[in-house]
Amino acid sequence: MIAIDIPGLGPLRLRHLVLDVNGTLALDGGLIGGVGERLRRLADELEIHLVTADTFGTTDSIARSLGLRSTLIPPGGQAEAKLAYVERLGADAVAAIGNGANDARMLERAALGIAVLGPEGAATAALLAAPVAVGGIHCGLDLLLHPRRLAATLRR
Repeated sequence: MIAIDIPGLGPLRLRHLVLDVNGTLALDGGLIGGVGERLRRLADELEIHLVTADTFGTTDSIARSLGLRSTLIPPGGQAEAKLAYVERLGADAVAAIGNGANDARMLERAALGIAVLGPEGAATAALLAAPVAVGGIHCGLDLLLHPRRLAATLRR
């Protein structure tokens, strides 16, 4: 678990990390360098979930390389499916990271939503829905590895 008290907001007690894959962890279907090492470190603190539409068909190999399982979201209703996934885990204990329009609802509902503006861009809906936006996946994962940074960003 990652626990951090945010002045003016209250405590965050995170048990799960829900991640979009394409555009967030992967570029053109390949895992972005440095992501695997960060996720391995975070796996000591959080249960990691890969939730994806699998645009490039590479998610299974990415998940295997990370020692994780992935959940495929079928076409149609992807935003609702990702939101439902977060709610099943208990949204108040979830950090979610994504970049797409289909990630916006999960980013808004999770206890901590982080929108990633990466090399594939980010949907405006995702940026507006998340309380935190970062310039790349490394920055987003590093916020979880160094949670005091979140207090500086989210304090009210």
